Amino acid sequence: MSEKNGSSGAKPDIAALRAEIKQTRAELGETVQALAAKADVKARAKESVEQTKARVRAQAAEVTGAVRGAAQAATGRVRGAAAQAPGPSSAQNDGPRVRRSPVPFAVVLVGVVAAVGVILIVRGRRR
Repeated sequence: MSEKNGSSGAKPDIAALRAEIKQTRAELGETVQALAAKADVKARAKESVEQTKARVRAQAAEVTGAVRGAAQAATGRVRGAAAQAPGPSSAQNDGPRVRRSPVPFAVVLVGVVAAVGVILIVRGRRR
């Protein structure tokens, strides 16, 4: 502690010393609380898990929206192509049926890829 009364040899004021002790105790209490919070591994782990869950939910919602948008766009393209396609004729019914538009397969493929991506993200965050 430094001397508060300058270069004179007088004793520091008792009230000033008590105030300084009180301030030091308050600072020490805050430091102990901060160290206790850092040492609480269980609470920190729980907070980390909650943050990860929120991030995964947000990513899943984003991917779901993208897949829905792609599915709606593909449905619109299929309907447009179906409306422009000529009606069935007797010559077409004689041969084997051939899928004319691979769009529904693409929509299913995008959905599967998105689901696998979400699963991998969730599993990767758990480790």
